[in-house]
Amino acid sequence: MSQRRDRGALETEVLAVLVGAAHAMTARQVQAELDGDPAYTTVMTTLSRLHDKGALVREPSGRAFVYRLTGDAQAVDAAVTARRMRRVLDTGADRGVALSRFVAELEPDDERLLADLLRDLDASRGADGDI
Repeated sequence: MSQRRDRGALETEVLAVLVGAAHAMTARQVQAELDGDPAYTTVMTTLSRLHDKGALVREPSGRAFVYRLTGDAQAVDAAVTARRMRRVLDTGADRGVALSRFVAELEPDDERLLADLLRDLDASRGADGDI
């Protein structure tokens, strides 16, 4: 019988398996590396969700798919975090209020970083003529 994991724990474990892999892996290969004997369908669902979040690339391999990270572990973590932040923002009633509150609660270093990122984005859009 498989053990119950905290929400998100299986995703973290699956990502850890793929970080340590030297090659793309099938769902069965990932399943074999996981502790607790999770069901194959659970692993498939988790891989599919990670693919939908942009953390994994899925490629056909025979009758199955193989999965690999979209980048290094840090880039994948950033992509998953950004997607999670966007999903939370999408569930709010008033984006403006939510974003205003988020910015107001930033630490000064994060506030400066966000301002720099927005300035860089504006500059790159201006260079491309997309403003």
